[in-house]
Amino acid sequence: QVQLVESGGGLVQPGGSLRLSCAASGFGVESYTIGWFRQAPGKEREGVSCLSSADGSAYYAASVKGRFAISRDYANNTVYLQMNSLKPEDTAVYYCATGLWSYCTSTALQVPDTWGQGTQVTVSS
Repeated sequence: QVQLVESGGGLVQPGGSLRLSCAASGFGVESYTIGWFRQAPGKEREGVSCLSSADGSAYYAASVKGRFAISRDYANNTVYLQMNSLKPEDTAVYYCATGLWSYCTSTALQVPDTWGQGTQVTVSS
């Protein structure tokens, strides 16, 4: 059974950093394309980053490019989202997702069918 579990969220001051983890089970992170999404209160869910299993290419939303970095750890079967220079507008629940037929576009992971439970990130002074 494919499962994803996020962790690493919390409260951080503007300009600070957090690293989110997405621990996978039931599959290897090297085999599936995985993406991160976020949803702020009153807003639609948006794609943040995507890591392709085909060639290892990484994609980022314009709002986070240069500040966030996605990576995968084969030994721990985990995908990470390193978030630096955090801003109040980054406040949201962050989710990782994947799917058997998922792929990345410049905007987000497409065709996800498995989601984690989410982790809250709050950027505030």
